[in-house]
Amino acid sequence: MPPEYYELLEQIQAVDFVLVELTLYLDTHPEDYDAIQQFNNFAKESKQLKKIYEKQYGPLMQYGRSYSDYPWNWDDAPWPWQV
Repeated sequence: MPPEYYELLEQIQAVDFVLVELTLYLDTHPEDYDAIQQFNNFAKESKQLKKIYEKQYGPLMQYGRSYSDYPWNWDDAPWPWQV
């Protein structure tokens, strides 16, 4: 896979890690407006990065969270967890 593939996956992982941390923080600070704004901004960024990834490399998440091209392309490798 090209270096851009790994760079994009790393960006997705970093943004999603921030979302996990903000979720944990917001569970105990539900009225922190700034944290909610940060969460929403990172959620938007995560969605954009995943859209770019899927357009270039194929589906990223299963169970209706990612579309499949025709023909069915869920069996195309490598999958993100295989690299």
